Amino acid sequence: MRKIKIEKWKSNVPVFEGEGENRKIVGTEEKEEDLLFALNVLIANKKQEEMPRGLDNFRTMSRLSKAFEKADKSGILELEEADYKFLKNDLEKNIPSQWGMNQNIMKAVEEFLNAESEK
Repeated sequence: MRKIKIEKWKSNVPVFEGEGENRKIVGTEEKEEDLLFALNVLIANKKQEEMPRGLDNFRTMSRLSKAFEKADKSGILELEEADYKFLKNDLEKNIPSQWGMNQNIMKAVEEFLNAESEK
């Protein structure tokens, strides 16, 4: 079992107006983010053909969803070893390099990667 403390931070994100080629940034707004948000974005942005398939992965995603919901309330992400390894592997292979420019994400990711296994 791995337990990771979920810390929240605020980021300024762009506000868009218009559609398609007419879309433009009209300002920014402050949004609350955390590791759960970043992991959800990472999973959601995966190409459909790259998503793992099969019953075992279906169950993994279900367990992750439940763990994320519980962590959103408790502030602690608790993952079984197999689920932690699944997320860690995905993070190591697919994290966008530009996320490294956000020191809050950088800190949260490092804490996730360095989470110790509880015996």
